[in-house]
Amino acid sequence: MNTDGLFACDLIESYLRLTKGTQRGEVVQLRMWQGDLICDVLRTDSTGMRVYWTYLVLLPRKNSKSLLGAGLALDGLLDEPGAEVYSCAADRDQAKLIFKEVKASIEMSPDLDASQGGIFKVYRDAIEYPAMGSVYKALSAEAFTKEGLNPSRVLFDELHAQPNWELWNVMNQGSDTREQPLVVGISTFGVMTDSTGQTSVCKAQHEYFEKVRSGELVDPRFGGRVYAAQLGEHDDYLTEEAWFGPNPALGDFLHLEKMAAVSRKMQAPDFKTKRLNIWVTSSNPWLPDGAWEACKDEQRVLEDGTPVVLAFDGSRSNDATALLAVSIEARPRLHVVGLWEKPDDGSTWRVPRAEVKDAVRRACRKYKVSEIAWDEFLWQDAAEELLEEHIPVEYFPQTPERMRPATQRFYERVIDGELTHPGDARLTRHVGNTVLKTTYRGSQIAKDKPDSPRKIDLAVCAVMGVARAEWWHSNGNSGPNIW
Repeated sequence: MNTDGLFACDLIESYLRLTKGTQRGEVVQLRMWQGDLICDVLRTDSTGMRVYWTYLVLLPRKNSKSLLGAGLALDGLLDEPGAEVYSCAADRDQAKLIFKEVKASIEMSPDLDASQGGIFKVYRDAIEYPAMGSVYKALSAEAFTKEGLNPSRVLFDELHAQPNWELWNVMNQGSDTREQPLVVGISTFGVMTDSTGQTSVCKAQHEYFEKVRSGELVDPRFGGRVYAAQLGEHDDYLTEEAWFGPNPALGDFLHLEKMAAVSRKMQAPDFKTKRLNIWVTSSNPWLPDGAWEACKDEQRVLEDGTPVVLAFDGSRSNDATALLAVSIEARPRLHVVGLWEKPDDGSTWRVPRAEVKDAVRRACRKYKVSEIAWDEFLWQDAAEELLEEHIPVEYFPQTPERMRPATQRFYERVIDGELTHPGDARLTRHVGNTVLKTTYRGSQIAKDKPDSPRKIDLAVCAVMGVARAEWWHSNGNSGPNIW
C-alpha cells in the first residue's frame, strides 16, 4: 500500500505524547487499527500523490478521536512548504481540544519546542514551523473569518455538532490551489438535522460516503471509515456483543467495566448515538436494525414477463420521483425501475416527465403488469395520458386510511422475511431515511421532517406496491398485460 501514513505513524510514536492520566508524558503507542486508519487517510497513488482529499472518520466516544486528530495535525505542519493546518469545531472550546493536545506534546519535547532548541514555535493560539513557513490554528463555527484562508489540512472535530454548513463549505473551498489538500471529518454520530433544519453536515457526509462505498456514486477522492453497531431486530444494545463492533478500543484503553457502568447511566438515545454510532431521531425508527438487510437476496431476479405491480410516486422538482416493480407471488421481490432525484449541486431542476413516462412504458413491455399503483398528486395528466394508451393505471391516494394498513403489512413482511430485494443502494437509502410518525389516527411512514431533503419516495413505492401485489396474489389473478 502506498501511503504517507507510515511516516505519520513514526512521527506520532516518536514525538506525540499522552497529555492526561497516569501515563501523561509518555510517547503514544499506536494500536494496529489506529496505524491502519492513519495509513488509509494518507494513502498515495503510484505517483506519490494523495488519493483522498476528503476523509470521514465516524468513531464512538472514548476511542481517541482527539489523539488521531492531533497526530494528523502535527504531520500536516510538515506536509508542504507554507502549510496551513486548522482544527475546526462548533465552538471555541471544542476547536481547541486537538490544538491543546499538539501544543502540550510539543512543549514536552525538546526536539520540537523552539524554546528548548526544537523546530516549532508555540504561541497561545498558533503553532509555527518557521523553516517551512507553516502554521497551525484552531477555528470555531462561532468565530472565524473567511479572509486569507488557504488550508492544506483541516481536522473537523465532532463534525456532527456543526450548527450549519458555513465553516465546512469555507474550509473545503479554500484549498483549491493546494496540490494535496486534505479535509478530515472526525466525529461520533449525532443529530440528523442542523440548526437551519437542513440535513446536518455529518449526516450528509455519512450518506455521501455510503453512496460512494456502495458504488452508487463514483468519487475516488472521498474516503472514510465508519465504526457503527449493526443491531438486528432482537439484538439488545446493552450487551457486550453489541459494543465491540463499533468500539475498536474496547477491552484495551476503553475499559469494558466502565462501558457497562456508562450504559446504565446514559439514556438510550444518547448511548446509542455516542457509544454505538447509531443515528437516532425524535421519531420512532421504522424498521429494526438489520431487518431490511436480512431480506436482501442478490440471486433472485425479475425475469421478462414476470407478473408484477408497478408503484409510482411523483414530484415536480424538490422531491424525488420513483418507480418500483413488485412481483405478484407469495414472497414478493422488489426491483427499482427508475429514480429521478434533484442533484445536490444547487442547480435548477425539474423532473424529466417524458423520460419518466417512457420508463413506465418500457416496464409495461418488459413485465406482465397487472396494475400501476399511482399517486396522482401532481401527475394526474400523465396518468390520463397513459390510461388512453391502455396502460393499467390505478389511483392510490396516499391517505392515512390506505397507508396505515399498508405500512403495517409491509413491516410484518420485512420482520418475517416474507419479501426480498437485491440490496439496491437507492432503495436501501430511502428505506433508511424513513421514520414512523404516530398520531391519534395511527402510524404511517414519513420523512423525519416535512421539509427534509432526505428522500423516502422509493420506500413509499415499496409500501404501496407490496400492498397491491399482495391483493392481486390473494385474489388469484395476475391480470393480462395488453402490452
